[in-house]
Amino acid sequence: MLVLTALAAALAIPAAVSAAAGTGQLTPLVSPPSPSSSGATGGQSPDIFLVQLSDSADTFRKEAKAVGLKYTERYAYKSLFKGVSVRIAPSDVGKLAGIASVSRVYPAHYYTLGPEPAADPELATAIQMTGADIAQAQGYTGEGVKVAVMDTGIDVDHPDLGGDGNAAAPHSFPNSRVIGGWDLVGDAYNADPESAGYDPVPHPDSLPDDCNGHGTHVAGIVGADKASGPDGALGVAPKVSFGAYRVFGCTGSVTDDVMIAAMERIKADGMDVLNMSIGDAFNNWAGTPTAAAADALVDAGIVVVASIGNSGANGIYSAGAPGVGDKVIGVASYDNSHVRLASFTISPDNTAIGYTIAASSPAPPTSGSLPMSRTGTTTTANDACNAVAPAAGSLTGTAVLIRRGSCTFYEKARNAQLAGAAAVVLYNNCPPNCGRFSPTVAIQAAAGAPLIPITIPVVAISDTEGALINGRLASGPVTLTWTAGTVTAVNPTGGLISSFSSYGTEAELNLKPDIGAPGGLIRSTYPLEQPGGGYATISGTSMSSPHVAGAAALLMQAHPSLPAAAFRSVLQNSADPHVWSLNPGLGLLDNVHRQGAGMVDIDDAINATTAIVPGKLSLGESEAGPATRTLTLTNNANAGVTYDLSHVEAIATTGTFPANLGFWLPDTQVVFSAPSVTVPAHGSATVNVTITADPLEDNLPAGGLYGGYLVFTDHADAESVFSVPYAGFKGDYQSIVAIPNAPVIGKLRAPFVKAQQIYDAAPANEVWTLQSPDEIPNVLIHFDHQVRHLELRVVDAATGAPVHPIFSNTVERDFVARNGLRPPAGGPYNTDSTTDDVTAFPWDGTRMHDNGVGTPDHRKVVPDGSYKIVVKALKAGGDSKNPAHWETWTTPTITIDRP
Repeated sequence: MLVLTALAAALAIPAAVSAAAGTGQLTPLVSPPSPSSSGATGGQSPDIFLVQLSDSADTFRKEAKAVGLKYTERYAYKSLFKGVSVRIAPSDVGKLAGIASVSRVYPAHYYTLGPEPAADPELATAIQMTGADIAQAQGYTGEGVKVAVMDTGIDVDHPDLGGDGNAAAPHSFPNSRVIGGWDLVGDAYNADPESAGYDPVPHPDSLPDDCNGHGTHVAGIVGADKASGPDGALGVAPKVSFGAYRVFGCTGSVTDDVMIAAMERIKADGMDVLNMSIGDAFNNWAGTPTAAAADALVDAGIVVVASIGNSGANGIYSAGAPGVGDKVIGVASYDNSHVRLASFTISPDNTAIGYTIAASSPAPPTSGSLPMSRTGTTTTANDACNAVAPAAGSLTGTAVLIRRGSCTFYEKARNAQLAGAAAVVLYNNCPPNCGRFSPTVAIQAAAGAPLIPITIPVVAISDTEGALINGRLASGPVTLTWTAGTVTAVNPTGGLISSFSSYGTEAELNLKPDIGAPGGLIRSTYPLEQPGGGYATISGTSMSSPHVAGAAALLMQAHPSLPAAAFRSVLQNSADPHVWSLNPGLGLLDNVHRQGAGMVDIDDAINATTAIVPGKLSLGESEAGPATRTLTLTNNANAGVTYDLSHVEAIATTGTFPANLGFWLPDTQVVFSAPSVTVPAHGSATVNVTITADPLEDNLPAGGLYGGYLVFTDHADAESVFSVPYAGFKGDYQSIVAIPNAPVIGKLRAPFVKAQQIYDAAPANEVWTLQSPDEIPNVLIHFDHQVRHLELRVVDAATGAPVHPIFSNTVERDFVARNGLRPPAGGPYNTDSTTDDVTAFPWDGTRMHDNGVGTPDHRKVVPDGSYKIVVKALKAGGDSKNPAHWETWTTPTITIDRP
């Protein structure tokens, strides 16, 4: 049994390469993507809050009424979260926090699905990458297992998902496969406050049909059964039953209070596995409400699988909740091995060129021809980033070839469109044969540029295909002809971590992601009423997560008595680590905090008779000294087995925020308590391992995340290999600066439009009237790193004393996420999800009042005057009793003068 193909190969690499451990910094062959806003998958709702209570919801309601709090209650939770969610004016958060029964107030985060990168490969090759096809051949189909899909719903009419193939009403729900579920939100629901269709009010109903497509695609990966014929989709577990829990409308986003409500319904409905292809970038605390609720589901016996996020361009610590939950299986993405693409041909020999369609671009036609043009060459760094001038002739009516790089895809397409182009062909700009990519041309703001939608087809091709067309254009005219045909090709990046897949770890150094699966370029089911004939291709960790959810269903069918909390370790033991995506030719394993245990290997996990727990090791910070851990091996076979113990180093990473990543190969010291361990038949054995971070700065500077794999090789069968990943932080974790610059007092630009919050730094002499949203001071803080606990304390500007010595005047917040990008010097400062420069904390001119027994019960208005706010931040993993673990800042003076 070859459990770890990639790892076994790594163990067999030539001595000259394997001896490279400790050689220090490495050079990527392919540069990692630049930090951008495109990876952000979530943001903070402007007016929806999760309220954790110390008493009952009825008590809260009475107290809220007594203090005159105006709010709309959205959910009162019964099992997974003690509290309620409410919608209130942001300026009333202080009043809400001051209610006696309120323990904590969490701003509701919202989760945005798209746009997802698109292409058209085969799901069939993806399930071969995971061994699902072998498991199916052995008779495992997921039959009898109920998989909940929390998403945009499921097309209940799709024949591959149990439907009758008729998209017209009435819809066939429940059907033979989709046996239950609920629509928690309705078609019009859209929690994205930046959207023109913003409508955060849920309108639930009993039909969880899908008018978006994402959930149907996810469900197909989990368990489509190819009922529509040979061109249909076959998922990982084609006989599972589905529960469809719709938490998105036809477009937009969802807030996490809706997700927790869906989790409670999933628990009540007795689902076996939950897939959440949803993630909140940078909110990577295991204690955040959605992650904690997901952990509680695992405690209730449900296997929970979630995508880890698509923010790989934004550096380490970008993995998001709920995938970072302690007991959740957080899933990374690998690119699919093959890709089937729509194609056009080029003259003079009708060479077929496969392409992906840019998200938010009109679909190209399937016939017709266009002359081609170009705006640069294969060495142009900023091709079409400004008002374009063609390299030769006019762009009018042409399909223009444009090289990737230096500006957004939207800017390139907009500039070409304004110059009269009829279509855009983008090509990759990385080293030779680096493969394909999936752009988006959704409207993005750019200084001084018109914001217009892209109305011409925009497609993307590989670097080699772009160079071919560029060379032909250099020699003479080239004609592009659209076709209805497709081409299938080996994906050059197949089996490598997808460029978009987020880095861990979790905020307190728990190893995330846990495991990986194919997520780049996946063809699966899509709603029948949408273009594409019931199928589409989407990329993202949204697509890798359902591969693992399907794997869990197969494993559950094979081992029905396996506890929910044990599934992760079993899958991790048999996973296959893959080589470094940025320079695969070195043969070195990719970051553990990027791929977890490696590619899920379903058939090996099902057939394994040995289990190793824990399935991963989170070492924490090396400042505490060498980390010693105990591993327990259990053998369920009828004969004893001896494992030889070894270790393989993986790539380490530096770069605390968020880019400028450095890659290293340290010499981590791993010492086992014995060179081998024998596990008796139907028995257990333990082995200790001590892991010491490489002390040499030249091999790995302090502040780096390092990791590797502990390898267990069957002494009698060298192809039977298990592994346990580990990850740690070199140095003192609290040395990371969380708040690099002094907080700014910001003035909201009028008009205030939902959460499109853009601030300017207020003048030093600004006087605040508190009479409207743009007259309320906001403390603007940029977080380079996550903060465990945040306090904002109001003090007298002249003396620095609290505004009242016997009253509490502190606003507190736990589990603060880092920001995605740094703000520009001097502003403007943004808190929307597309830029995420700062987090805003409005101050309404009140302080918390104490009722005399140590319990705050409401807010008191401070008199007009001059104040400052002291900001105190407890670092991630910090000790609240250690002053060195706190960062403290004081804002400029805030002068209040109410009319």
